[in-house]
Amino acid sequence: MKMKLLFFCLSAVITLSGCVTKKMYQETLSETKDCRTQTESAYADLGKERYETARLRTELETKDNEISALKALAEEMALTRKDRENQASQISFLKDALDAKEKERESLSREVEKLKAKSGEISSTKEQELQKVKGTYEALLREMKQEIDKGDIKITQALDRLSVNLVEKILFDSGEADLKPEGLKIIKRVGDILKGTSGKQIRVEGHTDNVQIGAKIRDKYPSNWELSTARATNVVRYLQDKVRIKSKQLSAAGFADSKPVATNKTAEGKAQNRRIEIVLLPLDVDSVLEDLKK
Repeated sequence: MKMKLLFFCLSAVITLSGCVTKKMYQETLSETKDCRTQTESAYADLGKERYETARLRTELETKDNEISALKALAEEMALTRKDRENQASQISFLKDALDAKEKERESLSREVEKLKAKSGEISSTKEQELQKVKGTYEALLREMKQEIDKGDIKITQALDRLSVNLVEKILFDSGEADLKPEGLKIIKRVGDILKGTSGKQIRVEGHTDNVQIGAKIRDKYPSNWELSTARATNVVRYLQDKVRIKSKQLSAAGFADSKPVATNKTAEGKAQNRRIEIVLLPLDVDSVLEDLKK
């Protein structure tokens, strides 16, 4: 509007400048001044409007930046909240796992205490058994001293295992499984001491050298397996029938020449391999192992 007014004033001056009176000139000049004043005022107003527009644009940009920053902050806060929720969930999971492990640890601790108590009981029982075996070992050493000195009997102890090794010649004739009279007496003396032990099994093992069975007795004993087993069985029967050792404590096994204690290349070595071993063992190894598991 102000620009239109300025244009009108200028047009009027130009139109009237050709032929005017002094009065008209003065009026026109006055109008021209007014137009100039209005024009300057319009320019001043236009400058203010431009300044205001620039200020508002700057303020708008500032507001836009603030809004963007607020949006970013809101997104960050949302992510932080989600992280906190995830962390809380993880903490809850770990707490549950920790509680489960603590219960498991307490259970294991109770089991350990039970095992310690059981171990103490077993150790005490084991010590008593070892003392019994040691007593049996010492009694055999005293009773069989003469045969031990001759080398006919060898007695060994390893913890709760006791072994009485009797060479063939004091028990059997060559190639025979029947006990000789003097052999029966020796088995009786050994058996009387062994039957005083409780909670033990008595295993009789028959062993031979590597010489094949001769033709004369091959029909009766086809191989050393049959001969060694027959000898062990006859000793077991005597211990049961004459010495009165309970059958549940007794067992027999024939090993032929599979477990030599000396070389079979010499006569002396073969003589050592032809033997009966009476072995004292725990009565029921499996039950002992089961006790340890309970």
